[in-house]
Amino acid sequence: MSGAGIGHNQGPSMEPGHRWRTHQWRSAQRQLMRKTIPLMIVKMRMKRAAELGMDYKTYASIRQTSGQDILALMFSSNALRIIGQGAKMPNAQTRALETVRAAQKLTLVHAPNTPEGVIAANPVLDAADVAPKFNENWSAMRDRVSGLIQAQKLPGNTVLVIGDAPMESEWSTAARAGGYLTAAEYFHRGAG
Repeated sequence: MSGAGIGHNQGPSMEPGHRWRTHQWRSAQRQLMRKTIPLMIVKMRMKRAAELGMDYKTYASIRQTSGQDILALMFSSNALRIIGQGAKMPNAQTRALETVRAAQKLTLVHAPNTPEGVIAANPVLDAADVAPKFNENWSAMRDRVSGLIQAQKLPGNTVLVIGDAPMESEWSTAARAGGYLTAAEYFHRGAG
């Protein structure tokens, strides 16, 4: 048998017995590439999904895409139904956020409400800032969304953005966040 040279992928040689060695090599590769997640990890992730107020399938999809756990949920004030004058969110949203464990609950607030007023009226939230205006350019939007994330000392890809208006879906991309869900996708669990 000759030695493997530069560019050789260490696959089976072409000498007699080639088919058997090819079978063994592919079998060994398949064993290295697990197709299933161990049960213990699935159970841990199911528990984590519940702590975040999410179903397992949604959580697993976001985690697979971002490669990170979710350390914070960033809601728009629209997603929290804080619309118009009056900084208090409805009871259903408050109850849903009270069940969230081991994750920060952040919000970006649209006028006429203020971050200070929303935090004072909703102690379940950890931090708030001013939401990007709909007429701001991409850089300004990125800076506003990233600013709240950076103020909390979080990596962007560990934050899940939850919004309820078309422009809010771009916040996730602008801040390089872990993902985006609509308010209906996030809060549907509490309704069922």
